[in-house]
Amino acid sequence: MRMILAVAAVLYSASAFAQTDKPPMVGDKPLVQVTPNGTKGGTKEAAAKPAAAPKGKPQSIAARLQACLDLDDGTKDRLNCYDAVIAPQPKPKPAKAKGYADCRFFKEEDERLACFNGFAESIPKLPKT
Repeated sequence: MRMILAVAAVLYSASAFAQTDKPPMVGDKPLVQVTPNGTKGGTKEAAAKPAAAPKGKPQSIAARLQACLDLDDGTKDRLNCYDAVIAPQPKPKPAKAKGYADCRFFKEEDERLACFNGFAESIPKLPKT
């Protein structure tokens, strides 16, 4: 009976010493626990990072162009907002713009701003969800 108690004590103490404060590692990266989609529980890293974009569907180009209309008209800020949505690719002799995507080809900032304004204002207002 004493022998059984001695073996049990040795096994329990060995398992206690085997535990460490560090999480298990795979190579040089720690293991992470994956949570199923839809749960609100997250990791400390996810809680520390600010949200890059609002949750839900990504906005369409039309909605992002209309959001630029909230900025003051004729300003560099509004042009920068349009350029963030559709990056400029100036051409030496651009053709007449047939759609908002063609506005990126204008070299002059004033022409590009006027082009974007014309198309952004003509887009029907989208319902806010």
